[in-house]
Parts: sequence; structure tokens; C-alpha cells
Amino acid sequence: MLSGFVERRIVTSGAEIHACVGGNGPPLLLLHGFPQCHAMWHRVAPELARRFTVVATDLRGYGRSERLPGDPQHANHSKRAMAQDQVEVMRALGHERFFVAGHDRGARVTHRMALDHSDRVLRAAVIDIVPTVEVFERLDQAMATAYYHWFFLIQPGGLPEHLIGLDAAFYLRRALGSIGSGGANAGVFDDAALAEYLRAFRDPAAVHCMCEDYRAAATIDLVHDREDRAAGRKLACPLLALWGQASVVGRSYDDVAAIWRAYAPNLTAAALPGGHFLPEESPQETVEALVGFFTG
Repeated sequence: MLSGFVERRIVTSGAEIHACVGGNGPPLLLLHGFPQCHAMWHRVAPELARRFTVVATDLRGYGRSERLPGDPQHANHSKRAMAQDQVEVMRALGHERFFVAGHDRGARVTHRMALDHSDRVLRAAVIDIVPTVEVFERLDQAMATAYYHWFFLIQPGGLPEHLIGLDAAFYLRRALGSIGSGGANAGVFDDAALAEYLRAFRDPAAVHCMCEDYRAAATIDLVHDREDRAAGRKLACPLLALWGQASVVGRSYDDVAAIWRAYAPNLTAAALPGGHFLPEESPQETVEALVGFFTG
């Protein structure tokens, strides 16, 4: 999916991570979201590689990265553990300090990384999210309906894993359509990218990891986020927050920038045309926003 990029397998202290590396210039780490993998960057990574050394990875449990079993505290899939993986990937590639941009779940890993590894992250960008703790604390009926998968995927006892496994292709199309503003049948998603997303969805171990990611968000990640908030910890690095004008985030919150400013004093914020999947729906606008921020 990423023409001209070189595939790497990097063993970290927590998981073996799949990465695609290409381009020249300052290092830029790209982190995907649910229900996707590194392939979601196929319309923007080659353009970014003209200015940056781009590293597009699969989060642990997703795509082609290692699957880890769940644990009672969901620590194996906490954003803290996922962020640690990615910092070690960048170090293994020779990048002690770097830029990072994340979409969806990858944006949540990006937020945690910028807090836990402020000495590593030069600048960070988050695409179409507000902080996890804010999602839960501001929840209303409309948001719960739009984000129903947050509560479906955290159910215990293997329930979501089993139901998704009955028809993985159907659930993937449904997830892409309900989260986004266009959907998998509206020409938003490339056929090759869809095939790569489905490749992982047909692996029960990958589906389990994705559920554990959401279970962590509703448990251990909230503990970490609330501890930071109580201690007054905020992002030290400049942050770019992007969201889609037609996305759930864009439609549900009166002032996305104000929400983020409480966490990131040095904030740049903008709504872009499109829905949730901005790198695929609005690639040119996404590239321009990222390049402007990371070269500014």
C-alpha cells in the first residue's frame, strides 16, 4: 500500500511491531486507528515522505504487528504500553526525538506518548478525537449512539469477539460506515486498503486485541488520564488537533479547540472538510495541515 516504503519488523520490550519506512528528512511517526492499520496512510504518507522520514506502524494487536493476550487489568493494551512500543521502534530506527501524528486510536496513543515521553516527542498531531476521559465524562444519548462500538467492544466474556467473528467482513464495513461520514461503499476507501483491514479482521486474535484496546480505554487508560489531570500535567510540546467538519467529533462538541486547550496550552486547531477518516477522505487538506504544522 505504501509504494517506495521498506517494511521492517522491530522487536520492542513489549511486542514485535510492523513498520513501513520511507522518505528523507526529520522523522515523523504515523499511528493509525480502528478498525484499520498502517495502510490508512496510503494517500498521505508518500506526500509526507517528500519532506520527512516517515514511519507508519501497526499498533500492537493491529494489522501485521504481534497479537498479545488480554489480561485482567487490560494493561497489555493500555495506551501507555502502546506508546512505549512506538518510542522503542523509533529508537531502533535511530530516531531519539521525532514528530508524531495519530488518527483515532493512534491519536490516543499519541496523546499518551506526548505525556509519558515529553523528551522524545517534538511536536504531536491528533486527528478527530477529544481526550478519552472527556468522551466518557461528556457522554449523552446522541454520543452513545454514535459511539456505540465503544460500549459493544468492551463487553466481557468474548461476546464482541464471537459476534464479529460470525461475519468479519460485514462488521468491518459497518464500522467504517457508521464511524465515518461516507462509508465503505461511498468510494472513500481504496479496495486494497479494505483488503488489508479485512486481513486482520479475519484473525480472531486481532479482533480480541482490538476489543482489549477499547477495554483498556474504559479502565486503565482512564486511571492514567485522571491521575495526570489531578496532577495538572499538560502537554509540553506543541499540539495540532484536526477534526472532520462532518465527523461525530465535529458535530457533537461545541468547541473542540477549547476542550484540547485544557490539555495542551500550545495548541493549533482546525476543522477540515470531511468526516472521521480525514487521511482517506481529505488527503490533500490533511497533508497540508500536517506539513504546515511540522515545518512551522
